[in-house]
Amino acid sequence: MSSSSPMHARKAIHLASLRARLAQGKGGLALRLLLAAALAGFLLVFAARSLSSPSPPPSTSASRRQECGGGGGDKGLPLAVAEALVHYTTSNTTPQQTADEIGVSLRVLQRRAPCNFLVFGLGFDSPMWAALNHGGRTVFLEEDASWIASVRSKHPSLESYHVTYDTVLTDADALLELRDHPACVAQPDLASAAEASCRLALRGLPLVFHELEWDLIMVDAPTGWTPQSPGRMGAIYTAGMAARARRPGDGPTDVFVHDVDRPVEDAFSKAFLCEGYLAEQVGRIRHFVIPSHREKDGTPFCP
Repeated sequence: MSSSSPMHARKAIHLASLRARLAQGKGGLALRLLLAAALAGFLLVFAARSLSSPSPPPSTSASRRQECGGGGGDKGLPLAVAEALVHYTTSNTTPQQTADEIGVSLRVLQRRAPCNFLVFGLGFDSPMWAALNHGGRTVFLEEDASWIASVRSKHPSLESYHVTYDTVLTDADALLELRDHPACVAQPDLASAAEASCRLALRGLPLVFHELEWDLIMVDAPTGWTPQSPGRMGAIYTAGMAARARRPGDGPTDVFVHDVDRPVEDAFSKAFLCEGYLAEQVGRIRHFVIPSHREKDGTPFCP
């Protein structure tokens, strides 16, 4: 295997494991039905708008051909939705989450979209998230630059950025102790935590991370199933800090963490997103609703 292949090998192993689990039941079929129903919802919206618009005057067949071919504007199906429909109807791959787990985030997106949606990880579910947040800003942060290039070749409309992690899974126990370290929990500000040398604070994030107020954050990366993989310790901590630093008056941030059946995701989501902010858990996904800590001085790290 070449030196550029380990990450793709891990993704292939993960996908093979996922397919095996889905083959044991009807989860694959349910997931496809959920995706089809959710994306088809956009078609219903466009149909409703068309029915409520005044009917155009009769025209000749020639003029109708001209209108169909060169109308321009934004009357067609949104690109993100069209690409997702084509992708999931022509691909044998399925998202990493189950239908029930996707439903947790879908219900929030139905209420809050279009919004600013930050996703740690670029995967087989990325076209779906972008489509469900049509009209909003969906940004993906990915650890593997070669995987970004591969996905971009198939889905050029997805907005993704390369990020690096300086932790490994074997550091998890030591990093969990930072829950009681003032450098990490004294202020709801990621930059201040980084300056205070909190090892959990991610550095070198793209400018878009700092420029936007994030309404939803999904933590489904980086890799965390081998001892030397980065683990999601920093991603979970950073998601919580971004939520606490949200501009006052903009409401809370919905944060989702996947794979909470694993020790790191379980312990770090409880410690740094706080059990008091836990709103729901379905299967392997947890949903936290975290208010801005800038609303009131002295708000404790966890309620």
